[in-house]
Amino acid sequence: ILHSLFGMVSTKTGVVLPQVFSRVFVVWIGLHYCHASKSSIGLPLILIAWTITEIIRYSFYFFALLGDTPYLLKYLRYTLFIVLYPIGITGELIICYHAFAEFSANGNLSYNLPNKINFTWHTSWFIVLYMFSYIP
Repeated sequence: ILHSLFGMVSTKTGVVLPQVFSRVFVVWIGLHYCHASKSSIGLPLILIAWTITEIIRYSFYFFALLGDTPYLLKYLRYTLFIVLYPIGITGELIICYHAFAEFSANGNLSYNLPNKINFTWHTSWFIVLYMFSYIP
């Protein structure tokens, strides 16, 4: 986020922020608090997609700093997302589906009425809103 904020990379902060939030949300809400998602197919899907993406991204940045980016690396950087993006999104949504089921059943991280501030929060509702945010 800081690299884009300070102009060190060409990617806009408005593009980077949702990507980082998405990963933090999936790891924290989807995996840390939801045990069922850890054994789902979603976990290997995001691990594959995220790992390959980051290896290629930071290799690309490294060679760009040296001033000589290999053609194959540049090609992979700008074309592999066609395959990796749907794999990553599918994994994230599978994890969120399991998290929704678990949060709906046990009410973890929810704040119910009555309370002093007369406010309610259901994490399961937020997970649904988050999942709908994937629709373009």
